[in-house]
Amino acid sequence: VLSGDELKELFHAIDTHNTKYVLFSCVNETSVFNLQDYQEATHLEQFVTRFLLRETTSQLQSLQSSLECAMETTAEQTRQERQGPVKPEVLPIQWSGRRSNRRLQRNNSLSPNSPLLNLVNSGLYEEDNQWITQINRLQKLIDRLEKKELRLEPVEEEVLESSTKSHILIVQRQLSVLEEEVEEFRPALRQYIDCASTQTGCLHVAVQRLANESRFILYEFWEQSNVWKNHLQTNYSKTFQRGNVDFLETPEIMTTMLVPASWWVLNNN
Repeated sequence: VLSGDELKELFHAIDTHNTKYVLFSCVNETSVFNLQDYQEATHLEQFVTRFLLRETTSQLQSLQSSLECAMETTAEQTRQERQGPVKPEVLPIQWSGRRSNRRLQRNNSLSPNSPLLNLVNSGLYEEDNQWITQINRLQKLIDRLEKKELRLEPVEEEVLESSTKSHILIVQRQLSVLEEEVEEFRPALRQYIDCASTQTGCLHVAVQRLANESRFILYEFWEQSNVWKNHLQTNYSKTFQRGNVDFLETPEIMTTMLVPASWWVLNNN
């Protein structure tokens, strides 16, 4: 710690222009003068005052930043001299690209002698053990797919006779039933399926219910779109639709799709 005389001597050594506090006193007097006469000055004088203040502030901030950097540098050098040489830090290499990241992970997969695997076996990462196993399996599968040659086979054209029906219609109906209405909905659904199955042009009707849910999925296979549209106008179909207003929790979701008729013939032979 420097004494008062030593601080004074240090200040005189730094003050190469021999201002002896003149700079700070001038700045102080200028600030007081501007505060008193700023409102009475002209617009040009006010602008000049603001410009000078901003410029002074900028210069002081720049000087302060330089002084802080110098202080940090000298402090760091002093600390290094006391502690001795510092071991350089090894930074990890960052690989760019998804493929490079995957290769790096594959090359660094867990081996029997890996320290990370030892931690896993010790119980510290017991919850993640299953995930690590799945990741390693996925890496092996990706390796196999990368080495496998891709073979594109030509598309076979299907030749249809003029008298052959080219497509059949598949209708999917998703029915979300209220839990308290499931028991009453079942007989209505069974009656609808029995009536639709006997309809001319209906190839097949199937129903599925999702586990732990009161949602039914109905599949209907029809020979033609016109046959299905006529089916919608029948009395049993309209009765089933009116009953769904009270049974369903949300509106029915219906989707249709045309598929080649040869698929149906092939699957049923």
